[in-house]
Amino acid sequence: MPTHRIYSISFASVYPHYVAKAEKKGRSKAEVDQIIAWLTGYGPAEIETVLGEKTDFETFFAQAPPLNPLRALVKGVICGVRVEEIEEPLMREIRYLDKLVDELAKGRKMEKILRSE
Repeated sequence: MPTHRIYSISFASVYPHYVAKAEKKGRSKAEVDQIIAWLTGYGPAEIETVLGEKTDFETFFAQAPPLNPLRALVKGVICGVRVEEIEEPLMREIRYLDKLVDELAKGRKMEKILRSE
């Protein structure tokens, strides 16, 4: 799939998969929302608005409040690619989110996921 098509996918269409992945492993929707808030600066009401408007990923990240500068500390492999080596900025942002949700589903402590330790 060309990357430009990925960007036009609505965040709302992927969000339930993030939540399902977390819940399948005993984590919660609230924790997924906490990760999204940490990464993007969106609060709970703003996340609900983005979901309701079916905002695409490109707009989701472009209109986010200031992105967390600590997101650069997110390292590792997701979908067979090292996050820190992704050159295309929007794809890197999407993969940061994927990696954080993956860490949540793997049982990592929230303090470590949010790079506060």
